[in-house]
Amino acid sequence: MRRHRTATGILLTVGALLTSALSATATAAPAPAPGQNTAAPSARSVTAAEQHRARAFWTPDRMRSATPLDLLLTPQALKKLKAPRPGGGTTTVAPTAFPQAGGSWAGGGAVVKTSGRVFFSFQGRTASCSGNAVTSQNASTVITAGHCVKYQGSWHTNWVFVPAYDNGQAPYGQWTASKTLTTPQWEASEDINHDIGAAVVAPLNGRRLTAVTGAQGIQFNGGYNKPMYAFGFPAASPYDGSKLVYCSGNSSKDWLFSQDHSLGCNMTGGSSGGPWFTGFSEATGTGLQVSVNSFGYTFLPNRMFGPYFGNEAKALYDKAQVS
Repeated sequence: MRRHRTATGILLTVGALLTSALSATATAAPAPAPGQNTAAPSARSVTAAEQHRARAFWTPDRMRSATPLDLLLTPQALKKLKAPRPGGGTTTVAPTAFPQAGGSWAGGGAVVKTSGRVFFSFQGRTASCSGNAVTSQNASTVITAGHCVKYQGSWHTNWVFVPAYDNGQAPYGQWTASKTLTTPQWEASEDINHDIGAAVVAPLNGRRLTAVTGAQGIQFNGGYNKPMYAFGFPAASPYDGSKLVYCSGNSSKDWLFSQDHSLGCNMTGGSSGGPWFTGFSEATGTGLQVSVNSFGYTFLPNRMFGPYFGNEAKALYDKAQVS
């Protein structure tokens, strides 16, 4: 794994995801200033032939056996990620539990269809993340983490989005990427503050994604320190990737190295790229997406971090939704 010379590099050396704890309060902080990097978001176009191969590649057995991306790291990072994690468990909990450090979502609503697992090939191995369908001009845009579209200098292949994934089944179809995108900051140096990715998926059976799944709203430059709900399909122990899991609580700003949101959450590997919502309604399962599951510090278990959706995220979304 590459090591960076900035403070953000410290984050990647401890792994690209996910732990939790009780929510912590922090002094309110202003939103980050607009980035100085004016480069356009990076993108990879996927040929029709590649799309066809991806669609055929992902059998139910391959989806079940896909490994969370953040467990496909260097041996040193892998050893750390396998350290015992307090506070795990897969208990199904009813909605209205706030705060919630992690449990299967039993509330229904739109989030069940807009959220899904992301599958792809990474360095010749099958891997998984999470993602979410958002409202867009092309009705085909999925938001995920940057490392779920490109990692260690390589764009992922065989990329598909499976909304409402259910233990190897795809009740709303497998949607292959026609284009994957990430921020210029993630492209240039894997800056954890901009670990944001997107995919434009091809029509399936003559229909576009959000005509089938519905879509969640998205918000940029919304500030910190808000009640948040995070969703994903964690696939590393104690979870197995078969269920949509959520965490909820009062978020804060990372008080260590990054400019990211922080939330008490015990989701594990495979939940990377799953959506964070503000203004979330448990009754309807809808909210405004303001971040994605990104990383956790191995020395700070049971706490999740997600990038702030600022101007760079807006530029990425704008490029994706008109592609």
